[in-house]
Amino acid sequence: MVAVCFSPKLILAQNYPSKPITIIVPFVAGGSTDVTARAIGQKLSSQLGKPVVVENRAGGGSTIGVAHAAKSLADGHTILLTTISLAINASLRSKLSYDTLNDLQPIIQISSLPLVLVINASLPPKTIQEFITYAKENTGKLNYASSGSGTSPHLAGEMFKTITNIQMTHIPYKGNAPVLNDLLAGQVEAHFGLLPGMLPHIKSGKLRALAVTTKNRVSSLPDTPTISEIGYPNYEINSWQGLFAPANTPSEIINKLNEVVNRILSDPEFRSVLAKEGSDPVGGTIAQFSSHVSSEVQKWAKVVKDSGAQAD
Repeated sequence: MVAVCFSPKLILAQNYPSKPITIIVPFVAGGSTDVTARAIGQKLSSQLGKPVVVENRAGGGSTIGVAHAAKSLADGHTILLTTISLAINASLRSKLSYDTLNDLQPIIQISSLPLVLVINASLPPKTIQEFITYAKENTGKLNYASSGSGTSPHLAGEMFKTITNIQMTHIPYKGNAPVLNDLLAGQVEAHFGLLPGMLPHIKSGKLRALAVTTKNRVSSLPDTPTISEIGYPNYEINSWQGLFAPANTPSEIINKLNEVVNRILSDPEFRSVLAKEGSDPVGGTIAQFSSHVSSEVQKWAKVVKDSGAQAD
C-alpha cells in the first residue's frame, strides 16, 4: 500500500471555503467600491456555498483597511477589494504598515473606469484648451477637489498640473458626496470625477465636461476629447478595482477565486451593476493583474515624484 501525504495547504485549499468569507472594503459604505463588493459578495456566496460579508474599514486614504487585510490570516477567508489608490499610496505615503507588492497577492482585476475633468458651468472656459489658458491667467486662484488624498482624482489633478504647467490647489474631501455639493455650489472650480456621478450634472448643464482621462473617448460623452488627444499623449488614467488576498495564501485558493470571479464577471446581472457604476468588466489571469499592479505602482511613483504630491 502506498502512503499518500497531503500538505496542510493542500488540505486547506480542498476544503475552501470552510467558513464565511469577509471582503474588506477600505472605503465608507455606499460608494462605488462598496457597491461592487456587495454585488461580488452575493455572487461569490452562491458560487461557493458560504456566506460572504462586506466589512468597511475606511480611513487613511484606504490604507487602514488595506493594512488590516494584509495582516489577516492567509487562508482565503479574508480578501480585499480595493482600487487604484493601492498603487498610488505605495509612493504617496511614506509610512505604510504594509508592503504593497509583497504583503498582498493579486487575485483578479474586476473593472476599469474613466475619470472626467469637470468644472462648474459658471466658469468662462468652454474647452480644455481654454481651461488651461484660464488657469495660467489665474495662477494660484483655482482649486480642484478630490474625494481624498491618494485617490485617483487627486493624482489625476497632480499629473494634469505637471504636464500642463498650471497651478491649482488641491482640496481633499472625505468622499464624493461633499465634493459634488461644493462643486455644484461653486466653492471649488474643478474636479477629476468618476464618470457616473458626474454625468447627470453634465447633462443638466450644471457641470461642464472638458476632457476624459482615458486613451480613447467614452461612448457616453462622444464629443468630449481625451487629454492625450489635445497634445499630451502620455496622459492616460484608468481607475480600477481589484481583489487581493494576504500574501502566502495558498495558490490553490487564489486560483479558485480567480476562476470563480471570472465566471461572475460574465454574468449579465453583475455586469449591469458595473455598468450603473460606469465601470467596464476586466477579468483575466492572476499574472495579468499582478503585472498591472506592478506597472501602476511604478507609474504613480513617477507622478508623485514629478508633482511633489503629498498626502494632505
